[in-house]
Amino acid sequence: MDDIPLALLIPALIGLVLISGLFAAAETALLSLNRYRLRHLVRAGHAGARRADALLRRPDRFIGLVQMGNNFCDILASSAATLIALQVWGDQAIALMAGLLTIFALIFGEVAPKTLAALHPERVAFPAAFVLSALMAVLLPVVIAVNGIANGLLRLLGVRTDATTSDALNREELRSVLFEAGHHFSPRHRSMLLRLVDLESVVVEDVMVHRNEVRCLDLNDSWLDVLEEIRVSPHTRLPVCRGSLDQVVGVLHLRRVIHLLGDDDFDAERLQKVLQEPYYVPEGTSLTQQLLQFQVHRERFALVVNEYGDTVGLVTVEDVLGEIIGEFSDTPAGVMSDVHPQPDGSCLVAGSASVRELNRSMGWDLPLTEAKTLNGAILEHLEDIPTPATSLLLGGYPVEIMQTQGNAVKVARISPRLKRSA
Repeated sequence: MDDIPLALLIPALIGLVLISGLFAAAETALLSLNRYRLRHLVRAGHAGARRADALLRRPDRFIGLVQMGNNFCDILASSAATLIALQVWGDQAIALMAGLLTIFALIFGEVAPKTLAALHPERVAFPAAFVLSALMAVLLPVVIAVNGIANGLLRLLGVRTDATTSDALNREELRSVLFEAGHHFSPRHRSMLLRLVDLESVVVEDVMVHRNEVRCLDLNDSWLDVLEEIRVSPHTRLPVCRGSLDQVVGVLHLRRVIHLLGDDDFDAERLQKVLQEPYYVPEGTSLTQQLLQFQVHRERFALVVNEYGDTVGLVTVEDVLGEIIGEFSDTPAGVMSDVHPQPDGSCLVAGSASVRELNRSMGWDLPLTEAKTLNGAILEHLEDIPTPATSLLLGGYPVEIMQTQGNAVKVARISPRLKRSA
């Protein structure tokens, strides 16, 4: 061994360190690949991606191969460095050569290649996957033997080597991905995707029109009033009842009767013949499920009932879609008709405004409780019916009751959130 010329030892040392760096870079690059993009490239037929995916499906073998190559190169490099030191400086320089080799190997065999691989994982991983796949085919028996010993040791320590981790994202992780990838989407598209992710956690009760705000045809009213309601209604469908929404007899599609309004023989009996059967849904149904049910039943309009069977409101397909893409209205995007900004920075807000919509449209963080509207949130917080000029702090926002009507808050002033003291 001492007879090996320096002309071979020095290039061999440099080459071994660089090869060790290639193994280190390949390991970092493959483990840094975006698994979802990798699967996309595999489906697209990318050869390098297919080989990289095959290696990553057995991480124990892949890591075993890389570590074998890395350690083999490091041991040979250490031997070459020792021989160089002995030939040039003698026994006294072995320690010095070990220190120089450590610095050289650290820079060119670890830090530089791993940094490059972390910055450009695909450019490094895909070419490296071809080389590693070939090495794996040659050294597979050795890799299996080494992994068998290592896995046996882990099992003795109580570690399950067959346990697998899922790459599936939960809702919060998916939200984080959308936020981090936000520069790839317009703000509106990102908002739609985030709303779609949250759709499962939103129920019909959150988006329905409350029964107090439902416009309906009451057959107990005079026939002239019924005709007038049909003429002026801004909606295409109306529930038809007798006395209250708890006595619904059907749902009227206005286009079925609009041409009959001028007929003298058009009366309540004829009206009832064109009514559709009412479609009822529970208030706790998730919007994801409800959208599917609308599709299955070929319905666009449903009456919402609570656990006691009482009608508490109505919901339409537009209400569900509005939860994804925003409300269907003539109001400019980002502005709620229930909110009126004031010069001092505060806002006058209708008590019937949805707390969820306020948070989303205004960027606020009002507390989300069982109360759906601002009026409900205020009553729940105070546990009393407030009077005008009553003030409270709701989730850090100063709120002043401006106007009440009956037992409800009609208008409240919400000021900017108070800054928390350090």
